[in-house]
Amino acid sequence: AGDGGEGCEIRFVQHAWPGTQALQFNWALEHLPIRTKWVLRLDADEYLYPELIDEIKAKLASLPEDVTGVAFKRRHIFLGRWMKRGTYPVTLIRLFRYGKARCEQRLMDEHIELLEGRSVEFEGEFADHNLNDIGWWTAKHNGYALREAVDLLDLEYGLLSGLNAETQRRGDAGGSETTEDTEGTEKGENVGGARTLELPCGLEGQAAEKRAKKMRYARMPLFWRAFAYFCSRYFLRGGFLEGKEGFLWHFLQGWWYRTLVDAKIFEIKRESGGDRDRMLALLRGKY
Repeated sequence: AGDGGEGCEIRFVQHAWPGTQALQFNWALEHLPIRTKWVLRLDADEYLYPELIDEIKAKLASLPEDVTGVAFKRRHIFLGRWMKRGTYPVTLIRLFRYGKARCEQRLMDEHIELLEGRSVEFEGEFADHNLNDIGWWTAKHNGYALREAVDLLDLEYGLLSGLNAETQRRGDAGGSETTEDTEGTEKGENVGGARTLELPCGLEGQAAEKRAKKMRYARMPLFWRAFAYFCSRYFLRGGFLEGKEGFLWHFLQGWWYRTLVDAKIFEIKRESGGDRDRMLALLRGKY
């Protein structure tokens, strides 16, 4: 792409789905003819606020060479309302020097991790703004719940090393080079090189803090943890001040969704008897 002015070139590339968002994103980084120094990651339901656009234009060219990533604060807009309390702000690296970062190889909650250098945080913000209705939103999160369940089960059983060969083949079939770091975790397990029981070394700031919290969350009792998470967001962090929209956001995303994840974990454990091999067979067959 160009600099946003006249003569800006926009290209669309279609690529077969390799199995995860992380594999798809990294395939694009490795195979597309990117000619810019910086890469901006935005999902389809995200956009930059004008203040952030102006800040990028003013600051980016003068950043030191050792700065390889830029983090922005994210606003969640739900039912047309900005959720100012409960989870805000979430700060994520979304702008990075080409060749200096990649997307973590995870099923869910994947972040941009730096391969070298350091990150800085800009003042401007970007929005995560869902324009679809509640039915679409809940259906989407029902799909997310299984991936989240597998991600959490992996922390307990090292599941994803058993699925890694299949994921690797899907990535290779799509032309993706999956030569990631292959250091093991505490259990010696990995997913395409992504450590499951340790913090990835490329995560910084709030992303690293968020991942550490998730790892602690994974060790809490099923169902109780979803209720406690909702109470923390809604009562302790002021989510109740966001009106009806705030109640729906924190209940659906902070309690209902987390409970659905735990229900899937409970179901998978019950049907497999807690046996790792049977669990893998169940995931490959039923799910």
